[in-house]
Amino acid sequence: MPIDRVAADRPFYSGKHKKHGINVQTLADPAGRLLRASPALPGAVHDIRAAREHRIIDALAETGTTCWADKTYQGAGGTIRVPYRGRREKLSEGQQAVNRSHARIRALVEQAVAALKSWRLLRRLRCSPARTTGLVQAVLYLHLTSRLKMEKAQ
Repeated sequence: MPIDRVAADRPFYSGKHKKHGINVQTLADPAGRLLRASPALPGAVHDIRAAREHRIIDALAETGTTCWADKTYQGAGGTIRVPYRGRREKLSEGQQAVNRSHARIRALVEQAVAALKSWRLLRRLRCSPARTTGLVQAVLYLHLTSRLKMEKAQ
């Protein structure tokens, strides 16, 4: 998530996205409901390193829970499933079919993350990075309670 920082805050600068930000790892269930948001780390921290620091990979392996992740988690091991790497033209028909199936499952997760990011407060944080974890946790709680109210109304 993007944050409002100056050039002196180098740890928060993400070379991949070319801007300052924070890294928050999220977990969602198969229905696309967000379950957990990790504490915020500087944007320069790679996704797999963040997941290891928060012991997400170990927890999933201990419980035997299969997780479908994107290509950045290549080599995570355990029960983390990632798509095949490479250009579509160079993958076999079977590998392409696996990647399509993987993308269908991940689409629900991406929708859940997009719902979290849709909160105006999280579009561009203008506070100290030390406060972002509490803000993300509060927004996640509000998101879950509002979704629960909508489900009960239906």
